[in-house]
Amino acid sequence: MDEHSSTHPADTTTPAGRSAPMTRHPQSPFRRTVWRTVLPAVAAAGISVAGFAGFAHGSEVSSATAEGHAATADKLSHDSSPTGSARTVRAAGTGSIRQAAAADFPTWGTRWVVHATADTSSPAVGMINKTAPGQDRITADYQVDTGRKACEGSSCSAFMAHLTGPVSGFLSVVAVDIPQDRLPGVPVQGGGGQPQPQPGGSREEMLNRAATWLTADNGSQVPYSQAKVWKDGYRQDCSGYVSMALGLPAPGTNTVGLATDRGITRPLSVGALKPGDLLIDASGDNNTRHVVIFEKWNNDAHASYTAYEQRGDHGTDHRTLTYGLPGGDAEFKPYRPVKFGD
Repeated sequence: MDEHSSTHPADTTTPAGRSAPMTRHPQSPFRRTVWRTVLPAVAAAGISVAGFAGFAHGSEVSSATAEGHAATADKLSHDSSPTGSARTVRAAGTGSIRQAAAADFPTWGTRWVVHATADTSSPAVGMINKTAPGQDRITADYQVDTGRKACEGSSCSAFMAHLTGPVSGFLSVVAVDIPQDRLPGVPVQGGGGQPQPQPGGSREEMLNRAATWLTADNGSQVPYSQAKVWKDGYRQDCSGYVSMALGLPAPGTNTVGLATDRGITRPLSVGALKPGDLLIDASGDNNTRHVVIFEKWNNDAHASYTAYEQRGDHGTDHRTLTYGLPGGDAEFKPYRPVKFGD
């Protein structure tokens, strides 16, 4: 939540664009009914859903749209802490626990939007089946129970899958051609529509999420505020922004929490900074504390770096900084998100 602004010139960026609106086509009630009625029995017999991909793709399909919602909050909890969950699933018929792997599923319909977070109101990061139904198959490593059901015809689901391909982001399970309302054999994370921190998360994925706020306000940066939350449920201040990029529970922890909670970060040396690491000034009050996301060094001498930040009187920015470097603001210390696993 904590912030102070400065006057460094902003860097030029290439923001990610928002995807085009989805279209609709007639749906085949017979296809959806048969698929969702027959397959549970097939799965019980030990035949994989993926083996019936040809049957699904050869049927009449439709496009779909998931219901969006605007996140609202009357009171903000600035000191929320992350809650993890086990990345394991129980092997069917064995009673044993095994490590979950990314699962592959067929899709149906066209123009399904992939979102930055597990919220259909969050920025778009890509699209599935852009021009024809069943063009893409998705892989997912976990899913989130959003608590808000999205429907297309007789198919409904409150779950959003975290995709590892062909686009990284979150997709409504309604878009997946399966008989269930959730992905079978894929771990469920958290609830209430908010993604939970994941061990071994991708630095690139974090930076991609950070970049979405540069254009999320109808092509402009998300405005700064210590009191308001954005459409994805995160506070519009520096620590809320970093919480969003890391996938921490909304509305986000505060700057002190980002620096002191060892379930979120650990200290490191300036010379060890990598893309996605943080530089944090956790001293003082909400008018002086600040956090930025390190992206890259600007030169071999490490005299400056490029960072993402949410700053007062401006909003989301991507620019050159020297916080924490010799000659810069010495109050800033480097930290590494533990989700990166190194």
